[in-house]
Amino acid sequence: MAGENNFLLTIRNLHTYFFTDEGVAKAVDGVDLELKEGGTLGVVGESGCGKSVTALSVMRLIPDPPGKITQGEILFGGTNLLDLSEAAMRKIRGRSISMIFQEPMTSLNPVFQIGDQISEVLRLHEGMSRKAAWDRSVEMLKLVGIPSPERRVQEYPHQLSGGMRQRAMIAMALACSPKLMIADEPTTALDVTIQAQILELMNRLQRDKGMSVILITHNLGVIAETAQKVAVMYAGRIVEYTEVKPIFGNPMHPYTQGLLKSIPRLDQDHARKARLEAIPGLVPSLLELPPGCKFSNRCKYVFEKCVEEPQLIEAEPGHMVRCWLHEKK
Repeated sequence: MAGENNFLLTIRNLHTYFFTDEGVAKAVDGVDLELKEGGTLGVVGESGCGKSVTALSVMRLIPDPPGKITQGEILFGGTNLLDLSEAAMRKIRGRSISMIFQEPMTSLNPVFQIGDQISEVLRLHEGMSRKAAWDRSVEMLKLVGIPSPERRVQEYPHQLSGGMRQRAMIAMALACSPKLMIADEPTTALDVTIQAQILELMNRLQRDKGMSVILITHNLGVIAETAQKVAVMYAGRIVEYTEVKPIFGNPMHPYTQGLLKSIPRLDQDHARKARLEAIPGLVPSLLELPPGCKFSNRCKYVFEKCVEEPQLIEAEPGHMVRCWLHEKK
């Protein structure tokens, strides 16, 4: 991969394991990622592939026990976050790095007004007075497109719709103008119209504020709308990593190909001729990963070499893939 010039975030050889009574679950197993300043990196894959654990590792929010980052580096602005004390990390969370979680109803505190929750971030990190923080909270709700922000700021999470709760979460994440925002499935629980509005809002705010974004999703359509680079994860590892256009125009890993074939098409001719294809089988248990290629038990191209573990190689300029089909002769 490229050097660290212009990279806000560099993840090297990250291993995050969960030590359970049943065994060791290798949730993130040797992940390398880079994110340029002002860029958007999409991380895509099925549930359980390690996307959210990667994000929580960056935030240093892995529950210990049973989880532990056992190896690797997470360089943010040149500083290895894994070397910092918990007190130093608390100063970074919410201020330099913020996160939008999957389900705003469980992330927002149900017994506090929306304004109090945004104000708390501002008072903690910016040292604002109660009045100044409250006024900024109203400004943030207005920024993310919530109507009547002066009234909504006094309401509780249960009084807001799903789309408004998600906007409130984005307002809280952006309150301190972070350099990096991690959005973990930010549109999963929303209907299609609201999804489009939230994605457009995130794109606009990123352009206006120049921040970097990691967008975690299982939806390749969302990636196409927002990201410049894409990492496809499977069973705790990156299996394909490149810019957005090659992922859709020339997907190299059989898993990526399967994900794309499972996306509904709107053009009628194609819809008449082709059924949606499902990837056969299930994601293997992280406690009992198969030897060699982790996708081999679901892959239609499997051959004898697949009993060995493939490495992430550059199959084409800037296009990384973990598959023996693309081994250089």
